[in-house]
Amino acid sequence: MSHFSRSLLAPRHWPSWMGAGIWYLLAQLPYRFQIVLARLISPLLKRNKKRLHMAQVNIDLCFPHLSEAERQKLLDETLFSTAMAIFETGIAWFWSKKRLRRLFTISGVEHLEAAKRDGQGALLLSMHFTHLDLGSAMLGQHTDYDGMYRPHKNPVYDYLQKTRREAYCPGITIPRDNVRLMISRLRQGRMVWYAPDRDLGARMSLFVPFFGVQTATVSATSKFAQMGRAKVIPFTQRRLDNGKGYDLVIHPPFDDFPSGNEYQDTLRVNQFMEREILKCPGQYFWAQPRFKTRPEGEPPLYRRRK
Repeated sequence: MSHFSRSLLAPRHWPSWMGAGIWYLLAQLPYRFQIVLARLISPLLKRNKKRLHMAQVNIDLCFPHLSEAERQKLLDETLFSTAMAIFETGIAWFWSKKRLRRLFTISGVEHLEAAKRDGQGALLLSMHFTHLDLGSAMLGQHTDYDGMYRPHKNPVYDYLQKTRREAYCPGITIPRDNVRLMISRLRQGRMVWYAPDRDLGARMSLFVPFFGVQTATVSATSKFAQMGRAKVIPFTQRRLDNGKGYDLVIHPPFDDFPSGNEYQDTLRVNQFMEREILKCPGQYFWAQPRFKTRPEGEPPLYRRRK
């Protein structure tokens, strides 16, 4: 459980607290109005040239079959989803559980209940959609789980991130590098939120296709499942059109996983993610350096022309 430190009240943190207050107030606006605001804000994100370039490169690499106009439309949808993430995270952190429930439909809860009956731990396999926190908050209304966690450099944001996530799911937060604790919790029959779709470098990865691109992919999913004697239960969320809310889907556990073949297991995770991303490609967080690490001899992909 997170504890408040008086050092967070220092004057240097006052702008962060003021920003958090504005964020809270924005989150209380009607949901459809928040969508309108995100539409208005999204063009401003083009000023972040670095992130815009990453998103454009990623989309070009992953969707070469689309026309230039179609890829531009997908980039615009990505910018909107990135802007909407500001509001969706606020909803996840600052809405009441009752109000949040009205925004979602959910299916597949029986897979969580079956794991609980078996007393078996589970890796709740997620991925970095822009509404990641919102889906995780809704999931927390149906099961208690622990979350993998990366500290934020802003201490006020870090405190809010930990406390608000603990509010919608009162498990423990596990530092991303504390593998021993994660394995221990899985062996105790706990469920642990886990998203391996980040480039963590060649040392922790295998090069496995992701949308046809050789991608440094975290290969530890099968190891964690084996060491923790745990199931792998994926879940995904999708924003519906016209302000109709969200679908949260808890998928069946992977069968025959781990298979004993680390490459095939890692490929299977990537293929699952591809299928789910294709259902709402504009809602995935493309503005990340997903392909930063390259196979030996290949040039960097994000080098910008001066």
